[in-house]
Amino acid sequence: MSTWGGPVDVTLTNGRVVTPDRVLENGWVSVRDGRIVAVGEGAAPDGPTTDVGGGTIVPGFVDIHCHGGGGDAFTSKDPQKVRKAASAHRRHGTTTLLASLVSRPVPELADQVSALAELVQEGVVAGIHLEGPFLSAARCGAHDPAILCPPEQTAVTKLLDAGKGTVRMITIAPELEGAVAAVRQLVDNNVLAAIGHTDATEAQVRPAVDAGATVATHLFNGMRPLHHREPGPIGALLDDERVTVELICDLVHLHPTAVRLAAHHAGLQRTVLITDAIAAAGVGDGVYDVGGLEVRVVDGVPTLAGGAALAGSTLTMDMAFRNAVNSCGLSLVEAAHATSTRGAELLGLDTGKLQPGCAADIVVLDAELKPRDVMVRGEWVKE
Repeated sequence: MSTWGGPVDVTLTNGRVVTPDRVLENGWVSVRDGRIVAVGEGAAPDGPTTDVGGGTIVPGFVDIHCHGGGGDAFTSKDPQKVRKAASAHRRHGTTTLLASLVSRPVPELADQVSALAELVQEGVVAGIHLEGPFLSAARCGAHDPAILCPPEQTAVTKLLDAGKGTVRMITIAPELEGAVAAVRQLVDNNVLAAIGHTDATEAQVRPAVDAGATVATHLFNGMRPLHHREPGPIGALLDDERVTVELICDLVHLHPTAVRLAAHHAGLQRTVLITDAIAAAGVGDGVYDVGGLEVRVVDGVPTLAGGAALAGSTLTMDMAFRNAVNSCGLSLVEAAHATSTRGAELLGLDTGKLQPGCAADIVVLDAELKPRDVMVRGEWVKE
């Protein structure tokens, strides 16, 4: 998928516009020089217009946790494969994403980070998320337990240096030796510290949050379960106003009721839907490699070969949006916040909202809430 024709100056009309506050049933969005300049309801301003035929206009999706798609993973050092993976998700309306890497030995991971850094600077992806290797072996999921290690300062520094400012988030299990110091190190380097793949008690989670951890990596999954006498990481993270919770809204990792309960408790400002997608997203069933482990995808569900452990997803953000609305009971405004606005806010980006001043990253959805047209920075996108 590529942009074509350059930025357009146009007003999208006759749409159901999902703003940060409400839905404009007969709305319009004006785009000039790659930015949104006005949003309104009723008669559109003078100038070129495009009638979206009653489609639903939402901000471009922002995925802060994605490992690949279109048959390729972000672990590849081939820039064309990385572009292909990002393009696969762009077809589904994801205009901004972080490239997530799974656990590997630190030197190997540093090489992957270094290769991706150039594509961040090129704008193919918005940054890098390291999901490991600083994880708990007891809750490793689809990460090779033999590779996992504590977050020593030198290891964290090596990975940050390899990224040259492009590493935006690192997931850490807070019970590991040195975890709290590592969280402070990340915060000092303007990197989001996320808590995940953890067997921690609530008491072990609190110091990491106090030190500056602000994201829960795919809440519920890869964590000690919630118990009424030991809330563990789920209770601690969900109930802390300082923490934004990731939810994999594929209806496989989480039951719709769990999504609804978590999203409504966390609220608009602390809920972000993610895909945790692997290379199989947008391709189909088959056998894939995820961090050196064999993963089998059957009926769209990836699991480790020879076991039942989930290994990422085949989800796309448009599907997460539909699931949130159709199955989990979220409103259009809530779903737009969770799939666009909150992720952009976490990354400090000028996108994720249909309001004047924001980048013109826009998705037009059809009656079934499937992407019909995608705009990136004011340019229409084609395959």
